[in-house]
Amino acid sequence: MEQLILPIASELKIKKEQVESTLKLLEEGNTVPFIARYRKEITKGLDEEQILFIQKQYEYQVNLYKRKEDVIRLIETQGKLTEKLKKEILECDQLSKVEDIYRPYKQKRKTRASDAIAKGLEPLSNYLLNLKGKANIEEEAKKYINEKVETVDEAIQGAKDIIAEIVSDNAKLRWRVKESIVKYGFINTKKRKNAEDENLTYKMYYDRSEKVAFIANHRVMAIDRAEKEKIISVSFTYDVEYLENYAIRGFARNKDSSSFDLVVEAIKDGLTRLLFPSVEREIRGDLTKKAQEQSIDIFSLNLEKLLLQPPVRSSCVLGFDPAYRTGCKLAVVDGTGALKKIDVIYPHPPINKVLESKNKLLKLIKDYDIRIIAIGNGTASRESEKFVSELIKENDLNISFTIVSEAGASVYSASDIARDEFPDLEVEQRSAISIARRLLDPLSELIKIDPKSIGVGQYQHDLPQKQLNERLDFAILKSVNLVGVDLNTASKELLTHVSGLNKGIASSIVLHRGEIGKFKDRQELKNVKNLGEKTFEQCAGFLRISDGNEPLDKTSIHPESYDIAKKIMKKYDVKKLGESIDVNVEKLSDELKVDKYTIKDIVDSINQPLRDYRDKYDSPLLRQDVLELSDLKVGDKLSGTIRNVVDFGAFVDIGLSEDGLVHVSKMNKARNVHPSEIVSVGDIVEVWVSAIDLERGKVQLSLIKV
Repeated sequence: MEQLILPIASELKIKKEQVESTLKLLEEGNTVPFIARYRKEITKGLDEEQILFIQKQYEYQVNLYKRKEDVIRLIETQGKLTEKLKKEILECDQLSKVEDIYRPYKQKRKTRASDAIAKGLEPLSNYLLNLKGKANIEEEAKKYINEKVETVDEAIQGAKDIIAEIVSDNAKLRWRVKESIVKYGFINTKKRKNAEDENLTYKMYYDRSEKVAFIANHRVMAIDRAEKEKIISVSFTYDVEYLENYAIRGFARNKDSSSFDLVVEAIKDGLTRLLFPSVEREIRGDLTKKAQEQSIDIFSLNLEKLLLQPPVRSSCVLGFDPAYRTGCKLAVVDGTGALKKIDVIYPHPPINKVLESKNKLLKLIKDYDIRIIAIGNGTASRESEKFVSELIKENDLNISFTIVSEAGASVYSASDIARDEFPDLEVEQRSAISIARRLLDPLSELIKIDPKSIGVGQYQHDLPQKQLNERLDFAILKSVNLVGVDLNTASKELLTHVSGLNKGIASSIVLHRGEIGKFKDRQELKNVKNLGEKTFEQCAGFLRISDGNEPLDKTSIHPESYDIAKKIMKKYDVKKLGESIDVNVEKLSDELKVDKYTIKDIVDSINQPLRDYRDKYDSPLLRQDVLELSDLKVGDKLSGTIRNVVDFGAFVDIGLSEDGLVHVSKMNKARNVHPSEIVSVGDIVEVWVSAIDLERGKVQLSLIKV
């Protein structure tokens, strides 16, 4: 057990006891959010990401240990296991290294070497490798001529094929070759003859050479895609002569031997034909895997930040889904997201009913006391923004508008979820509702949509989908439970992502709510079909009741800690939640015999019972006027919203038709810093215009003053 845990503790720089405790909690059926929030005293404050890492790495270490045992057993059955070999296997810290050691002992498909061995030429290969002096090689080879081996040349070639495979299968030589290529080699790309790349998407890879050690992950992804689309070819260059000499020193020690030249030929053949191509494929695989893992991590982080954008608390929001010919769909929703009014206007070509559209929109604004308009960022977005801006100016309205990403809105609009919610509405009308709700409560609305449709990823279609889905599901789970859910208003989709719940139990909660009415306290959850004690323990703290019988139900305090909370409130004479108390956590922990993590969380909840985790992030950037590209000049300072973060920078909405790019080189003067370490999706940032391309309608931005 300890040998599996120590590498994890070392990687996270925590004590092995923390890893052991976390694994025990996971084994008992506790969820990651529950452990992170309500078992801090056991884990010593590990967060969700650390707990997930422990879970995944332990699985890897278990698989690694099992594979080591299997390989040792398989080699032992061949009678070839030595104590030295066993020690080398047990010391491996990666599955790939175990497989490299096992390679010479593995049953292979038919190869030139296996064919030569079947013909009885293995002793001749050993003879050539171990010959120290002068001898007649041909005379020795004649001994192996039979009905399967017809000539001396055939015998010698077969022996060389066996030596070539021995060279290729040598684990330590493979590791040296791989290390040399990774550290000092170059990866090269060339445009293929007659390849068609109409938009010059991969122009920078038509003739490029880059050190393997320094190639950026996003360029690996681009190279992989361009190669798959048959636009480019990919190759490596490295010091072949050095590696050949290294291998020769290892396998052909007897320079005075009559077999020396033959062995050298076999070594070079083994390197060129077998080992080099194999290691190159392995390096490409490693580069791709690393790039994919980072892309998945960035996608997950972007999704998390998008879901955790603060809600805009307003009595009513107007969703504005722009379009030309089919008109702009309008949807008014109240503060709970309930639909109040649906309509359509035609302010743009080809219909151009500008005055009628303004009057209709103005009436909606006045009838429903609209203060904020959420405009989707799709087709006709900027024209709609200009239209709304003019309306505000002409009527001196005290309202604002903001651009909302409508990525995935069409996916939601055509989904079963949307049809269940609004069976009598058209797809386009549902889209306007989704846009309004995304501003009102991003988390509740966006979890209804496949996260891959939300538009905050990078090369997402090239990623391993199972791994991507698992990571994105975790980002949703983490976000939902960080915020908490109103038990009496949450949708089935939102409830599904609460710690301990699944689709079935979420449906049962909604059904129970429909039959019995609102939940009055958390204990009533135990009356829900299929919701047992363990499930209650896992979910109760994340489900809030704002107007129930028990005031503590509106907080993140878990029911298991209510007695402690009430003791603290009594001790400090707290009459109602929200009265601020100043507590010495260490002292109170000793007095009540309760861990300091629980005490601190309870006190924080008493002081701020309705605190929303999302309030720590930037609220949406509201505008009353529009910006044109022609208005800009290099050096202008602007405010914008981060829409997406990728390996090479971040895209910022500054109010133009297209988001501006802040390249990573213009984010921070420090080198080797990933954009995600500097900005996050949803951040409001100050940027400076660094370059303008009027012809292409693009602008480059900088976080560093120009």
